[in-house]
Amino acid sequence: MSDPAGLLDRTGLRKDALRSVGQLLNATGALLRSDPAGATMQAIADRAQVSVATAYRYFPTLQNLHTEFLYSVLVNARDYSLASHLGGKRLFEDVCVKWVEILEIYGKALTQIRSPRGFLERLDKGESTAVVMSETWERPIREAMREIGVSERYYRNGLQLFNTLFHSREVGDLRDTEGLSSTEISALLVESFYAAVQGWAQASASVR
Repeated sequence: MSDPAGLLDRTGLRKDALRSVGQLLNATGALLRSDPAGATMQAIADRAQVSVATAYRYFPTLQNLHTEFLYSVLVNARDYSLASHLGGKRLFEDVCVKWVEILEIYGKALTQIRSPRGFLERLDKGESTAVVMSETWERPIREAMREIGVSERYYRNGLQLFNTLFHSREVGDLRDTEGLSSTEISALLVESFYAAVQGWAQASASVR
């Protein structure tokens, strides 16, 4: 990761400090994938080849480090989405493919650190990882909903449904247990999303 989590822009870290932060984030991801129970601050610092004191200087708690690692992964998807020149369902489906590819690399690590609180609650409270997910998916979801005839007033519900269907744990389950490829997973979940958001809109209209 060449500027993990956009830290240079957000904190003005020097290059040497940014390098240490990058090493810590990469070590965090590696250990969460291979040995989540052993991913202590000491173990992460050792793998990153920095002192524990240095690790705590940038990340006061292990939770801070986990959150920054999660953010650094989500930024990859956000930047890809924002740079896309596609539109409508093509945009949504293309970013979904990218997301599943990202989860193929980082999914096991992300599963270890996902918040127990609901997505919309975290978004409304301005939690950085929920906000960056919204930034990633707002245009793709809105344009896809528009193309399949679902009112954009259901955007928040669509975002919540996406977060549920494309959760790192569920994507990993489909890959590891069902033996599906990333392409197959993306295609199946995309169609499931379309059906889910259409069903949500219909059900919502009938109960209100």
